[in-house]
Amino acid sequence: MGETSTSLTGLALQKFKKSFWGVLSFWFIVTVGLLSVFAYVIAPDSSQNANQMHLSIHSKKPGFKVTILTLPSTIKTDQSWFDIMFFGTRSGDDEIPISKYIIEEHSISYIEYASDGLEGLQKTLALDKFPNADVSAFISEKTFVFGTDKYGRDLLSRILVGARISFFIGFVAVFISLVIGISLGSLAGYFGGKTDAFIMWIINVTWSIPTLLLVIAITLVLGKGFWQVFIAVGLTMWVEVARVVRGQIISAKEMQYVTAARALGFSDIRIITKHILPNIMAPVIVISAANFAAAILIESGLSFLGIGAQPPMASWGAMIKDHYNYIILGKPYLALIPGICIMSLVMAFMLIGNTLRDALDVKR
Repeated sequence: MGETSTSLTGLALQKFKKSFWGVLSFWFIVTVGLLSVFAYVIAPDSSQNANQMHLSIHSKKPGFKVTILTLPSTIKTDQSWFDIMFFGTRSGDDEIPISKYIIEEHSISYIEYASDGLEGLQKTLALDKFPNADVSAFISEKTFVFGTDKYGRDLLSRILVGARISFFIGFVAVFISLVIGISLGSLAGYFGGKTDAFIMWIINVTWSIPTLLLVIAITLVLGKGFWQVFIAVGLTMWVEVARVVRGQIISAKEMQYVTAARALGFSDIRIITKHILPNIMAPVIVISAANFAAAILIESGLSFLGIGAQPPMASWGAMIKDHYNYIILGKPYLALIPGICIMSLVMAFMLIGNTLRDALDVKR
């Protein structure tokens, strides 16, 4: 039982736990992951893509409060709890910001909200438009914690839903890069010769192309969209993984345990997957954390250029693109909030990568 604590894994875990920034980054990443998974449950605006617009209250400061009158839709949509939790509510309800209202016997009169001290339009609705003529259940005060964007959408909800793209693109891109990188790196390092020369030629050609340019080219071929960006980013990040795996396998294949496995008649695939790869995964894990951060930055850059996730999908990069000119208009928070989110998540992955590098280094 005592062997567990003295094993390499146990020692690495003990080193990792001693790092304040590593542990803090780990729990920050876990928190962001949970927030992104349950974004629609937590977000004040649970509509799909948090896309409920209120043009009359656009670009409001954090903490802005307003009275909202909800007009129920006659079109009902059947959604399962799973669909609502992960894809948002498909609702035709209209939300109207109002400044005043009076409930009469058979109708409600209200004045629409107007900015800059202007008087909004006065309108009247019959109470029979509301279920059981209970209009009070459809009037509530709403607080926009992060304010509203230029379309009057809740910025906090957009940030939460946008975390999904930035967070999940890291997982998908790193997964694709690991599958391709480990496969090609293993073949090149283990078999050598012409196989190594051919794979290294592919690696060098891919490496010579600027990452962002290659991603843009792949995105234009695959088309603009959510999954296309995931695939494009993943297809550009395998090169570094392949080079690291190749170098590690070239060193490891001369070890005695590999020679013993060959003497026992094990197949090359078994030797690579069962004996060599488990012993060289430490640098691969470290580089994966760095690739995770790089994938978030690349996706944000693509969204900023308009070829990433397409509207009305929420993306931190697209939110900066929509509001960067507001920095000089006295409302910098509209661009700074998503920018700080990107910076924090990228920094967390870089810190956890540095901590893993130190923890998995047997010489330290």
